[in-house]
Amino acid sequence: MAIRLLLLMALALPASAAEVAGVKFQDKARVAGSELLLSGAGLRKRLFFDVYAMALYVGEPKADRVTQGGAKRIAIRMLRDVDADTFAKALVDGMRSNHDEATMKALEPRIAQLNAIMAAIKEAKKGMAIDLDWHPGGSTHVTIDGKPAGQPIEGEDFYRALLRIWLGPKPVQDDLKKALLGG
Repeated sequence: MAIRLLLLMALALPASAAEVAGVKFQDKARVAGSELLLSGAGLRKRLFFDVYAMALYVGEPKADRVTQGGAKRIAIRMLRDVDADTFAKALVDGMRSNHDEATMKALEPRIAQLNAIMAAIKEAKKGMAIDLDWHPGGSTHVTIDGKPAGQPIEGEDFYRALLRIWLGPKPVQDDLKKALLGG
């Protein structure tokens, strides 16, 4: 009886769906009033350094993560200090690898807006939580440690460009792409 009671109590506790480099990601997230499911989580490495743990939340984890409609979240948890310029440059380089010059030109004003948000934080510090949320019908919302950062960045094409950093044909890291896709 005691074992059964302990088992029931353990099942009632909130479960973490994924753990990456000591960072726990829940199996669900809420963005713009929508409940999202964890698609996958993985580790971004640079040379032999762990840079950040990340998770992707979408409405339908089996559908195309980039093109499916609805709210989405890219959850980044910093594992080391990275200055804002380096972090922003890495994001832009990831976009550039997956888009042609004309697309990058069209994204420039919004990339500048994201760079300004990152510059305002000066440094992505170890332990910092950075969420990049897509609110359907409108914009990308950047949240740093649970607080809104900067103004929303308009355009679904911009959010899709962000997703392609990790999920595009030339992802920044192949095993991270596989992990985010639930592999």
